[in-house]
Amino acid sequence: MTRAMVLGLLKTHGPMSGYEIQQMMESSQTDIWAYVKPASIYHALKKMQEEGKVVLEKVENTGLRTRSIFRITEIGEDELNQLLINSFSYSSVVFPAAFYTALTFMENLDNEEILNSLEKQKEEIINIFNKMKVGYELKQKALGKIPDHIHVIFNNMYEQCELQLKSIEEIIRLIRDEK
Repeated sequence: MTRAMVLGLLKTHGPMSGYEIQQMMESSQTDIWAYVKPASIYHALKKMQEEGKVVLEKVENTGLRTRSIFRITEIGEDELNQLLINSFSYSSVVFPAAFYTALTFMENLDNEEILNSLEKQKEEIINIFNKMKVGYELKQKALGKIPDHIHVIFNNMYEQCELQLKSIEEIIRLIRDEK
């Protein structure tokens, strides 16, 4: 995912530094939905530079800091296109394996422990949901009108959160009905 994000941003926005790429990803909250961490951006840039997918266009000195500005190459654009085709081709359904495992063996725990843990998960999901709402509003302010395909992304994330909350509520109800 990191490679596709880095190459996509370089193709879409032109030459950028690793820090600028990181800032764009953070503003889109990719650490939440794409699982891209800042360190992986710099690692990917270094590796892709070695592979000829990006080139160091220039180095800027700003005070005590040095910024390396990278540009995507034709080979990088080819890889981006292949990564995107692959991403459209493969199933993107991700099951909450840890949650399913916990549900499978929940009889090993006290119901109060389970309820407390489920409440924590609910809070976390609501927090993610709210971050996504803020991200959408920021994008709307920046772009004016949100493109339809970006709107689909946000709606899918909202629905994923709502679906998980619904499942948690159902488990909470089942536990409470047992008492």
